[in-house]
Amino acid sequence: MKLELKEFETKMSKTVSVYEEELQTVRCGRANPAVLNKILVDYYGTPTQISQMAEIKSPDPRTLVISPWDATTLKSIDRAISASDIGIQPQNDGKVIRLSFPQPTEERRKELTKKVAKMGEEAKISIRNIRRDANDKAKDMKKNSEMTENEQKISEKEVQDLTDKYIKAVDDAIAKKNKEIMEI
Repeated sequence: MKLELKEFETKMSKTVSVYEEELQTVRCGRANPAVLNKILVDYYGTPTQISQMAEIKSPDPRTLVISPWDATTLKSIDRAISASDIGIQPQNDGKVIRLSFPQPTEERRKELTKKVAKMGEEAKISIRNIRRDANDKAKDMKKNSEMTENEQKISEKEVQDLTDKYIKAVDDAIAKKNKEIMEI
């Protein structure tokens, strides 16, 4: 009997997807609506994403304009953005909220590349933990005589190949984001 790799590959793939989504929330200097994804606004007692309660436009590369569909939520959105960790003060004119993204300094770029690398290392650790779980399962199967020693070695090699593939995907995402940070 052979180790079923599909479930472990799915877990590794999801880990990379989550990491790539997290990378979108890293503010690089360009106006990207994804930086608002983690900000929740109290909307009639329910924590709601800004994108679900307002239109978000980018009229130029350094500005986001948030137009709430319900004008009464303008102050709530303003407060939530101010309280968040994106580091930008919203400008509320009574109808829309403007977010101006400043040009990052060299120091800020270095901070961002460190943050991206740290997040990438966390994703790699998750992938390695999945590898460990897969190898443990193969060892248990061998111990219970569900697979031979050769099958166990083959399974461990296949799991390592999967691990290498997804760690490379994380490294590629890190390189792409770092390039984006330095080009600003």
